[in-house]
Amino acid sequence: MRVGIVGAGLQARRRAPVLKSVPGTELAVISSAHLATAKALAREFGCEAAEGWQWVAKRDDLDAILVCTPPDLHRAITLAALKSGKHVLCEKPLARTLEEANDMVTAARETDRVLKCGFNHRYHPGVLHARRWVREGGTGEFIFVRCRYGICGHPGYEQEWRANPALVGGGQLMEQGIHAVDLARSFLGEFQEVTGFIGTHYWPTAPLEDNGFALYRTASGQVAFVHASLTQWKNLFSFEIFGKDGYAMVEGLGGSYGNERVTLGRRAFNAPFAEEVIEFRGQDSSWETEWLEFVRAIEEHREPDGSGADGAAAIRLVLGAYDAARTGVTVRLGPKQSWEPTLAKAV
Repeated sequence: MRVGIVGAGLQARRRAPVLKSVPGTELAVISSAHLATAKALAREFGCEAAEGWQWVAKRDDLDAILVCTPPDLHRAITLAALKSGKHVLCEKPLARTLEEANDMVTAARETDRVLKCGFNHRYHPGVLHARRWVREGGTGEFIFVRCRYGICGHPGYEQEWRANPALVGGGQLMEQGIHAVDLARSFLGEFQEVTGFIGTHYWPTAPLEDNGFALYRTASGQVAFVHASLTQWKNLFSFEIFGKDGYAMVEGLGGSYGNERVTLGRRAFNAPFAEEVIEFRGQDSSWETEWLEFVRAIEEHREPDGSGADGAAAIRLVLGAYDAARTGVTVRLGPKQSWEPTLAKAV
């Protein structure tokens, strides 16, 4: 599989090593709005450099494209790639709006190409292990999910593209929190209603929030709480699944978040309290695991885990939280769209 990357920033730097290391994958070209930037990264990974993204639709020597640009370009690049016969892995959020996301998912269906959203958190070893414990009955029937996910912003953040409302679809809840929203949905299934609060408390990014809070509830009453913060002065990732028989917790993502670990605890009213803990060290393996899922989906001619439709569904959930915050009422999320996947059995 010959692959091109559009974008030469942080995400491209994270993904390029995977393309160089996975057998059967060839990184052919990296492009950027500025050719010098593309050349610097391409030289590092021994591939061609290109300027801009319009070449995507013109080249017929590539099988897949990774879209690693700000969200305002996701729709245009993805549509060009799909319509020229290429498969696409597009970074999250899939788009700025639900309409843009819908266009992308529809194009993938019409062209019979695979569209995957960059939800690498689904593939962190702690999350994968928690899913296994849940499937084996470790937590029992779900009661609630809780996720706290935050970073410490840095001086000048307000000058970056993430703080530009014209380029993005939302603030911290859409930027980082969408990973937590996607994970909650992937465990609990579809949500029926949402209550949300947002605020811009420290960073001068208004109207984009630096803190977003959302409560989602399923039709059967299970609740997911998500807090995404840009004022978490010490980086934090904590994802917890509580059921009638026990709980599973994933903490840390490596690097500045601390070693990743997953914990399984059982409900035991009188027995000595005990937990099973596994700690993962070393490099972040989620990027490679996600890429392999993308490749398998192409080979098996199926929707990938963390599909384009999953990316669009996550956008709908974040926008629902924004609606709730704006109106001050609990928002009914409404009927599913035609492109949304059916999560008959989450996890």
